Amino acid sequence: MQDIWILGAYQSDFARNLSREGSDFGDLTAEVVGHTLASARMDADAVEVVHVGNAFGELFAGQGHLGAMPATVDDALWGVPASRHEAACASGSVATLAAIADLRSRAYDVALVAGLELEKTVPGPVGAAHLAAAAWVGHEGEDTKNIWAQVFSRVADEYDRRYGLDEIHLRAIADLNYDNARRNGNAQTRGWAVPHLATDGADDDDRNPVVEGRLRRYDCSQLTDGGAGIVLVTDDYLRDHPDARPLARIEGWGHRTVGLGLTQKLRRDADSPYVLPHVRGAVHDAFGRAGIGSDALDAVDGFEVHDCFTPSEYLAIDHIGLTGPGESWQAVENGDIAIGGRLPINPGGGLIGGGHPVGATGVRMLVDAAKQVSGTAGDYQVDGAVRFGTLNIGGSTATTVSFLVGAPPR
Repeated sequence: MQDIWILGAYQSDFARNLSREGSDFGDLTAEVVGHTLASARMDADAVEVVHVGNAFGELFAGQGHLGAMPATVDDALWGVPASRHEAACASGSVATLAAIADLRSRAYDVALVAGLELEKTVPGPVGAAHLAAAAWVGHEGEDTKNIWAQVFSRVADEYDRRYGLDEIHLRAIADLNYDNARRNGNAQTRGWAVPHLATDGADDDDRNPVVEGRLRRYDCSQLTDGGAGIVLVTDDYLRDHPDARPLARIEGWGHRTVGLGLTQKLRRDADSPYVLPHVRGAVHDAFGRAGIGSDALDAVDGFEVHDCFTPSEYLAIDHIGLTGPGESWQAVENGDIAIGGRLPINPGGGLIGGGHPVGATGVRMLVDAAKQVSGTAGDYQVDGAVRFGTLNIGGSTATTVSFLVGAPPR
């Protein structure tokens, strides 16, 4: 089978408010397509297939059919096969999986993947209501104004019930991601004045108000405008283009899909030591495809994980295997997840610090992973990184996708 390589990568500035600028999906798509291809040193007429990740275009901007948007803004993509993919917050990763399948089938040698989302088109409460479309509508969250904060507060409750949970560790996760974001010139919160939550103002209802359950404002990622793109190519393309310089190789991937409802998942796996074991299954499938086994984390230099809320990162820590079940707090206290620690997590700020334009997040994770293993992450570079993982979830982990990327030949 063909190896798949990341030849170019780009992320927009997630701090921007594109609607306030007067920009729409066409403008965002043109930016992402143009800069991604420039990163790959490739003209648009070399692209053979396009895959677009987007979750909520119709709801936030009244715009569907986004698979056709790249051709709309770039004449060189007119006639190129293109598709849009929706899997809630995992839309960008699912678009990437589709592109990889196209390339490994030998149908094409060059794929462009773009993740796109506009969310600052509406007030926050309206946005939260739009995002609820990714839940099990009519079955969960009927008593809340922010279903995803409620869902992940319940995940924290489940950890507390099984193992005990000190909320100071959730606050420390938030602190770390906001601190990391300050090093990232594309991060949404890089200029925010955020209190040090573990020691200052974590429970201040004015500075850090309750959103749902045990989650407060700074436990939550924000509504974000933005996009990210990657160019994927095959071994055959690299043989035919010896001057091409890939950023990274896709070494492994894992993908799991389960039911929509959180209650459904928790009941089904009530006897598992892991709160949501299919999440662990996706990550360890990626490890297996990459050819790394039971000591996999010793061969990984960092991870981009889906911290839409602090409990989702808490869940990621033990599910990827950094600690035993229910012991994520140990990695937080020991500094294992900080830059310079055993396994740096979200060195660019993740979703909480970096931003979460839903359909773009899975692609953005791969952009950052590729930067890390190519030594181009700048101020948030993990020294010596040669293999990086991603863990991207959609909804209450109904869709989970994980990738491992490795450094290109030097």
